This record gives sequence, structure tokens and C-alpha cells, in this order.
Amino acid sequence: MPEADVAVVGAGAAGLSLAHRLAGDLPGLRTPSVVLVDAPPGPLRPPPRTWCHWTAGPGRFDAAVRAEWQRLRVRPRSGAPVEGDIAPLRYRMIRSDDFERVVLADLARSPNVRRLEATVEAVEDVPGGAHVHLRDSAGRMRVLRARWVLDSRPLGSLPAARTVLLQHFHGWFVRTARPTFDPAAVELMDFRTPQPAHGLSFGYVLPTGPCEALVEYTEFSARTLAPDRYEAAVRHYADEVLRLGDRQVLARETGVIPMTDAPVARQTGASVFRIGAAGGATRPATGYTFAGLQRQTRAVADALRRGRPPVPPAAHRARSRAMDAVLLRALDSGRADGPELFGRLFTRVPMARLLRFLDGSTRLHEDLCIGLRTPVGPMLRSALELPRLPRRPFDLPVPPHAPAPPADPPLPPTETA
Repeated sequence: MPEADVAVVGAGAAGLSLAHRLAGDLPGLRTPSVVLVDAPPGPLRPPPRTWCHWTAGPGRFDAAVRAEWQRLRVRPRSGAPVEGDIAPLRYRMIRSDDFERVVLADLARSPNVRRLEATVEAVEDVPGGAHVHLRDSAGRMRVLRARWVLDSRPLGSLPAARTVLLQHFHGWFVRTARPTFDPAAVELMDFRTPQPAHGLSFGYVLPTGPCEALVEYTEFSARTLAPDRYEAAVRHYADEVLRLGDRQVLARETGVIPMTDAPVARQTGASVFRIGAAGGATRPATGYTFAGLQRQTRAVADALRRGRPPVPPAAHRARSRAMDAVLLRALDSGRADGPELFGRLFTRVPMARLLRFLDGSTRLHEDLCIGLRTPVGPMLRSALELPRLPRRPFDLPVPPHAPAPPADPPLPPTETA
């Protein structure tokens, strides 16, 4: 197989973003040859999924944005909801199939990026570069030689951590028979769901029209649920809390995101690096990843074009990760009541500032002011306890797959539908 300057392993959000940033010529900078290694159709390819992030102004992948909102809403277990305008930010939703279509169309026109379908068996660091051992569609073993390898494949296990919570969720894309949703606002956290004995849960609604939305049940806890319990949880939220009435489920999505204070290695060899969720792009306290991997891939692409080693930077500052470790410990120990904590934050901190805090772009004095809006006693006890806690390995669970019921029949045609 031909050699390449850069091998990008995995064609998820991180791999596609990096390949897109390396495609084409930029005046005065290098144009590396790139091979994007994508898994063949089958179990190694994840199902369609949804990514959300917030940003101000235009972005690189705006053509893939399915919907965006300027208002967010948080609902406590009882009482009035908290709603806020996040201008100049916009909360944006991207579906993975839209993202892949936009990026792959651009890559197809790029003379320096080649896409290769193969199963990666191993990545080997060798003097002066790396070998990517592949199995092609015919079952033959091949070797791709590259100066640099950027690997975005999911980790099978996490490094030893003091705290690990799983953010696991199941959602329905629904169409209702009558206008039910407010298309102008996202239900970011709706705590009117039954709360688990350990951890917290909430509903999440991304409305794409008066009659259509993604409706999800999300839980932060140490263990995933049985598949049928996810379907039951979403059904309860849709029917008993939101009271959607007649509705049709168009599609489903399920996932698990580890929320951990484990330090994730971004370099595994002299020429081999990890990017995306595998390289620590996930914000530990929230599970959001898309913005962090964009910062990473932007820095990696810039280094490659300038002839420097493409060491991925940490996607989140050390101060942010330290605060996340305290929050995760407070939630996992049960000292902090999750719905009450998040409700206080969104009630007492302007939403745009809180989103900047969650993305790590606030200043130290802003971080301190936001920290004082949390339950100070439980947070201090958790912070003092952390240095004494041992780190333990954690094997990631296989993502739960909810049963796939027969497709819902179409709603009867009505004026509202």
C-alpha cells in the first residue's frame, strides 16, 4: 500500500473533522498526504447519532447543522421552569449522517485525502513513523505506512480513575398529531423524571418543529440499565410528563458516555496519537464532546501544516478538569443532590455565562463566582477527599441496545399533523 504523511484512523466526528481540516492547499503551509481509514459497514460502525454544541457566529460545519436555538429551558422537579436567552451563543444540533454527507462530499474533491475502507487490527509505532495493520474487504492483511497516525477509535477501557459515572441515554425522534413542542427553546434538563436511587436523571427535548422533536431520557449513574427499561423510561417521559398524546416514533438512538476524572493519554507512541473522545475531548462533567474535539483537531491540523509534531492539546483546561473531578465525586458520593445542584446553577447564573463555564472559556473570577452558587459544604468535602482516593480501572460497558419494536404506524392525516 502507498505511504502517507498522515493516517487518520476512524471516520467519526474527530476523524472526519481532522481530515476536513487537512484537505486542500493553504497558502504558505504544507499539504500533507492523508489516508482516512474508515471501518467497513458492520458492527464497527456506530449507528446514526446526534451531537450538540454551542457557539457564537458561523462555524466550519454549518452546512451540517440540522437545527439551532437561542433559548434554553431547565425544569426543576417542581415549580416554575428557568428559561434564558444564550445570545450571542447558539445551541446547535448536528446529526451524524448529515455531518458525514457534508464532509465526505468535500473530501471527495480533495486531491490530498484518500478514504480507505478497512478494519484496523493494530497500530504499531516504528522508527520514523508507524504501521497501521489493516484487513481489507477481501480479508487480506495489508500495512499502511505513515509518518503520523491520529487514532480516534473508541477506548475499550478507561485508565484508572477515582470516579466514573456513566451518562447513558435513550431517545425517540417523534412526530405528534397536534402542535406540542416549542420550536424556539430546548428543554436542556427536565428533572420531572423519576430519580434513581444513585445518581440523577432528566428529560431532554430538541424540538425541530411544533410537531417533531428528539425526546430523550438521560441518566447519570454508575451502571447502565436493561434495554427494556430505557424504552419504558422514554415512554413514561413522553406520555406521563410531556403528555404528547398521539405520536409516532420515527427513529431511536441510544448511547453511553463515560464521565470520569481519569487522565486520558493523548500520545501512545512516538508517532501515534489519540484524538476525540479517545483523546480526552469529552468534558467530564457534561459529556459534551463536539466542541472539544474541534479545538483538538484544529490544533493538530495547524501543527501538521507547519511541519511540527501533531501532539493533540488537552481539550479542557486543568482548572476545568479539577472542578469536574470535585463535581463528579460530590454526585457519586451522594453528598450533592444532582437536580437541586443543577437547578441552582441555572437559576443563579446567566445561561450564556454558565455555558461558557461548561465549555471552559470563563476566567478565574467567573469560575469562583459560579462555584459559590453550588452547595459549598459538599463540594469542599469532596475536594478534600479526592487526594486520598485510590484510582481503579474501569471497563466500559457495551452500549445498551433498546429493543427495536415494529415501526409505529403513520399518524392519521389531520390539519394539525
